[in-house]
Amino acid sequence: MITIRDMRPEDAQVISAAFQAIGWDKPVEQYVRYLRELERGERDVLVAEVDGEFAGYGNVLWESGYPPFREQGIPEIVDLNVVPHHRRKGVASRILDEAEARIAERSGVAGIGFGLYRDYGAAQRLYVLRGYVPDGRGVVYNGAQVPPMERVVNDDSLNIMLTRALR
Repeated sequence: MITIRDMRPEDAQVISAAFQAIGWDKPVEQYVRYLRELERGERDVLVAEVDGEFAGYGNVLWESGYPPFREQGIPEIVDLNVVPHHRRKGVASRILDEAEARIAERSGVAGIGFGLYRDYGAAQRLYVLRGYVPDGRGVVYNGAQVPPMERVVNDDSLNIMLTRALR
């Protein structure tokens, strides 16, 4: 059974350890910062559990760091991650369901982005199947539009940004 709940202070260590176990650099301090931002109302942090075991998390940034979303008041779903042994069970979809429901209470549109290399393939497919469409601004690097003919590194900072109407 998949449950989605708000992040609690004790989750910081659990989440960090789960991702460090698979070689990802996700320090406890990142989640402590998320908790401070949650307390200030800047973000919602959604934690997913499968049968009581940590399975993944996602965030809603109420004021996006991506300028076009911020200027239009579009909240952004960011940093959605599911640990490998809980993938393909519907965990990411449940996190997205909850994130979109919360966004719909404040906005008619949700924003999201994905990276362009193979590791993002599942997210690319999932977001499109859920009805997200590119925002039409091309690729962005660290949140800034990449001008034609400019070379950039295909890393986690190279993204396509998408939106979905929620109502």
